[in-house]
Amino acid sequence: MSAAEPFTGLPGGVAVSHLSVYDWPAADGVCGGTPHLHLACSEAYVVTGGRGAVQTLTASGYAVTPLEPGTVAWFTPGTIHRLVDEDRLRITVLMQNGGLPEAGDAVLTLPPEFLTDPATYAEATAVPADAPEEERERVVRARRDLALEGYRALREADGPEPLAAFHRAAAALVRPRLDAWRERWRRGAEAAAAATGEQLDRLERGDVTHLAQAAVRAEQPSAHAVFGMCGRLDVYRGR
Repeated sequence: MSAAEPFTGLPGGVAVSHLSVYDWPAADGVCGGTPHLHLACSEAYVVTGGRGAVQTLTASGYAVTPLEPGTVAWFTPGTIHRLVDEDRLRITVLMQNGGLPEAGDAVLTLPPEFLTDPATYAEATAVPADAPEEERERVVRARRDLALEGYRALREADGPEPLAAFHRAAAALVRPRLDAWRERWRRGAEAAAAATGEQLDRLERGDVTHLAQAAVRAEQPSAHAVFGMCGRLDVYRGR
């Protein structure tokens, strides 16, 4: 797409999904999803129903943000986050870079021995797409519980080095995919920003021809109740 062409994706090149947070109890008695981080994307939660919280861990420390209908909470790359379900928590998730957080930009907080290389990590986290739903749920719950082991160790660590080591391991795991991520960014967020710049230039010249290209688009979810990291997802193709 050149800068002169209209950008047809969601505003700003973001993506959206609807999330029903898992109500599965973990070993600590808390119900919810799998702790993980994103390395190149911010993410926002628009709470649409229920009640819960998001636990976060950064170099600045541990925090808990309550979530209830009307709350909008967001965080930047590097934020380890764990969604907690207290009463049927439902969220609309807004993601940078055309949904890259659900398309590769996520590393679960597994113990260090599972972060040594992409193959080892994939073996511990992959969900068999063709397995029966009961088996997929078992695998997702098992990887959630494994990630909670690493998460607890990071929360209880004495000093910053364990978190820094996890950051380094996560970056090494995703490095082989960076070219594909960069192309997704170029077609999405970069293209959206370039289109806006071109439109501002046109308006400054008194050129309104781009307004004749106006269009309206709508979409229904392309898949329902998909097993995600934090809960069951209704996902959209246009990202």
